[in-house]
Amino acid sequence: MNFMQTVKGSMLEGFYPAGWDMEKIDRCCSNMPETIGERQSFWNDGFQPISCQEVQELDVKMGHEIAVHIRRSKQAGRKIAFILPVGPMGMYKWAVYFLKEWQVDCAHVYGFNMDEWSDGEGNTLPSDHPGSFQNAMEQAFYGPLGELTVPANQRHFATKAMLPTYAEKISALKAEGAELITVFGIGRMMHIAFWEPHFGAEFENDAEWSQQSYRIGAQLHPLTIEQNAITSFKSRTTLVPCRANTIGPGLFLQSDYIIGGCDGALGRGMQWQGLSLWTTLRHGPDRWLPSTYMPTLPGKLFYLQELAGPLEADMN
Repeated sequence: MNFMQTVKGSMLEGFYPAGWDMEKIDRCCSNMPETIGERQSFWNDGFQPISCQEVQELDVKMGHEIAVHIRRSKQAGRKIAFILPVGPMGMYKWAVYFLKEWQVDCAHVYGFNMDEWSDGEGNTLPSDHPGSFQNAMEQAFYGPLGELTVPANQRHFATKAMLPTYAEKISALKAEGAELITVFGIGRMMHIAFWEPHFGAEFENDAEWSQQSYRIGAQLHPLTIEQNAITSFKSRTTLVPCRANTIGPGLFLQSDYIIGGCDGALGRGMQWQGLSLWTTLRHGPDRWLPSTYMPTLPGKLFYLQELAGPLEADMN
């Protein structure tokens, strides 16, 4: 008996996005752990997955990667733009550490937060609310940088007023020679930012989908809500908004470089991100699985080796 044989007639029928090929996704997850880094035909020549043994190693390496690109752009005398997530987060304290150690200021850096909780009209939490992504970024990155920090007018947050201006501002920066780097995690539903897979149903083809630069008040998938309940709200689903403002593929696919992180291990052998990681690396680009586009871009994806599996039942 397999998954597909049990879906029909169950509450899961129609729950997953219509474009998902569950058998193909399962094949992506059936490989042995030692093969996870084998290059695929759709990977960019400059794309590299990097295994980490523990979360602390992943945090340091991601933070170092961010700091290195800030330093290099400073030395080259050019601006640099980052699309930034709130999750993973441990990398920010290390980016701050290296930048302070090297005494590299961030006057040339432009930050664009990729998403923010919202209601259906795109109204967001107050900027100083403990649950807001803006507050998280100020506390984890901009604030700790002190006198080296990114100027306030170069920090952009995904409010309904500011998010629609991202595309024009990023385009202008790139026209000046700025590099665009997207830092990201991969969602349980293989989303990037809060650009969800079920949005794929709204477009005739991948090309049309890839032009979408943002969405206000995006409806989140139930599994995205539960992922965040587990990872950010200590299981309290009632605190998790059902909508968010988010960038779309029209922005993250413009990236000159990507820095990804998969740290979704929960301890005691439990995890939530192995399927997402394997599908991202093996499936091939598909608008129904937004994260599958990331290997088509140059950059690095840091992941916990534990997530490579094997992804099999463990009843112990």
